[in-house]
This record gives sequence, structure tokens and C-alpha cells, in this order.
Amino acid sequence: MPRIRTTVVGSYPIPDWLVANPSEQALMDATRVVIGTQEQAGVDVVCDGELYRFDINHPETNGMIEYFVRPMDGITQRFSFDDLIAYRSSSGMKFRTRPPGTVIGPIGHGSLDLPLACARAKALATRTFKFTVTGPHMLAKTLINRHYSDTPELAHAIADALAAQVRHLDADVVQIDEANLPGHPEEWEWAASAMNRVLDAVAGTPAVHLCFGNYGGQTVQKGTWDRLMNYLNALHADHVVLECAHRPVDELLAFRDLKPEIGFGLGVVDIKATDVESADQVARAIERAEQVLGAGRVKYIHPDCGFWMLKRPIADAKMRALSLGRDRFEGIAS
Repeated sequence: MPRIRTTVVGSYPIPDWLVANPSEQALMDATRVVIGTQEQAGVDVVCDGELYRFDINHPETNGMIEYFVRPMDGITQRFSFDDLIAYRSSSGMKFRTRPPGTVIGPIGHGSLDLPLACARAKALATRTFKFTVTGPHMLAKTLINRHYSDTPELAHAIADALAAQVRHLDADVVQIDEANLPGHPEEWEWAASAMNRVLDAVAGTPAVHLCFGNYGGQTVQKGTWDRLMNYLNALHADHVVLECAHRPVDELLAFRDLKPEIGFGLGVVDIKATDVESADQVARAIERAEQVLGAGRVKYIHPDCGFWMLKRPIADAKMRALSLGRDRFEGIAS
């Protein structure tokens, strides 16, 4: 086993034929193709491409929000016109046109069924399998809150509902995603507290992904990694999966302060660019990171974020670059 493992962050481009003729069987077939494509590309820790969230209407943010909150108890999809106008004017929600729901009562997991989605996908994988879940901070921030005293209280209620599901996930790695916090580092304490409720429920290996947003290939959040060190070091995570390829190179210095017991996942593939990285570029990115952070510090390499906004041939080529670049860095013969 190579020292550095390759993985993906989560999403994969929806196959055109699934959109054209959707059915439960077609979804399983597509999931089989996506996992097989990753395994053939040499990805060590594979994911279902987040196809378990597939909706023919393709909700905003690739189902990252709606899939989780719409089935939950205490949330309705109704909101007033005034709420809609106020939501659109919120500085943190410029990437959405409407809220996913309004919280009107106590949060419960409702009809959400993550264990079944996880089990179906894992059955199709022959390599280490990862299942991804959107985190409580981001879910709370996107909702209109009409029940809880504040957003932190709402986030902890969502965390408890997610934890009840995550506890039953049969996955080698469970990765919780937070794409809003990097733009709001001042919220780190309650965000970490809510996140840890979910991470503590993971039976396998708990991981956290953070990025500065990926909505149609655009960066959504403004900020820097150094302002998130307190959050990262508070996490009950085995490793973190971070956007680095699209970020300034000197930001790597911030990760010298990351606790050594937390594995460092280095983004080496820029998903906001359509040109494909070479194996040499990937190898050099790893080398540069280990020169800054120390030999052996990089535990995983991966794309900065999910592939959902790219065309499949580009995503597939970028995944192959991960394996080839890692092998080149470690001196593994192809």
C-alpha cells in the first residue's frame, strides 16, 4: 500500500443517460459505472459520486442541501415572499435563489435514510469505500429558522439528527462536508461542537472536507486557511480533506499549526479549471507540501472538491492524474 492514499471528495458528473431515462435500476447502474471508473483510475478510497442524492430536477448545489433537509421533521418547504427577498439579500446565500426550507418545529431525521443509500453503494465497490454527508453548520446556515433560538442551536439539532443516521453507516470512511464555514471562521466554536456530534457517531474512519465553495466552478466563500486552524484542531477527525490546488501556494504555511494526529489531505487537482494536471504537476505539489510541512505529513491527495460541474472525460483524466502523480512521487513503477 502506498504511503499516500488517493481519494475523491465526493460528487461526479451525472451521466447524461441517467438524466435522459431515470429509474432506480438506472441509478444503480450509474453508481456501478462511477465507482468502477474510480477504481480503474487507481483511486484508493472511492465514493459513489454522490449519486445517491440524484434528483431529475437536479436541485441547487448538487443535492448537497435539499436531499438532507427536505425529509426531516420540523422543516417545511413553504416560506413567505418577504422571507424569499430577505434570503436573497443575505450576503452568505448569493449562490442560491431560494431557501431549501423553513424550520417550524423540532428537528428529527424524518424519512431520511442514509444507511440504505450507503449500503447500496458500498456493495458495488471493491476498494475502500467512503460515504459523504453534508455537515450541520452548512445545513443550518441555508435554512430559514422560525423555531430555534439561534443558528447554533439549530445546527446542534441537525447534528443530532445526522448522528442518529451516521451511527448506522457501513462505510470504511465517513466524510462530513462543510463548504460555508471557510467564509465565516468566527463561527468556528459552535460549528466544531456540532460537527463533533456527528463525527463521534462514525463507526469507521471519520473525515471532514472543507473548501471555499464550488458552485458551477465558482468560489463562493472568501477567507484564508490560517483563520480556520482553531476549528480544524478541535475536530474529532482522523483526517481532513482540504482545497489547496486553487489556493495561493503560501497558504500551506498555515497547516504547520495543524495537530499532527490529524491526517492532512492535500488538494492537488483544481476542479475549477478544465485543463488536466500532469503526473509531474501532482508529484511536485506533494513534494512542495512536504517540504513546507515535513516528510510524511501528507496522508491523502485528492481533488479540491467534487467533480459535478465538469464533463466526465475531464473528471476521469484528473482522477488518473492523482494515481500517476502519487506513484511518481513515491517512486512506484507504473
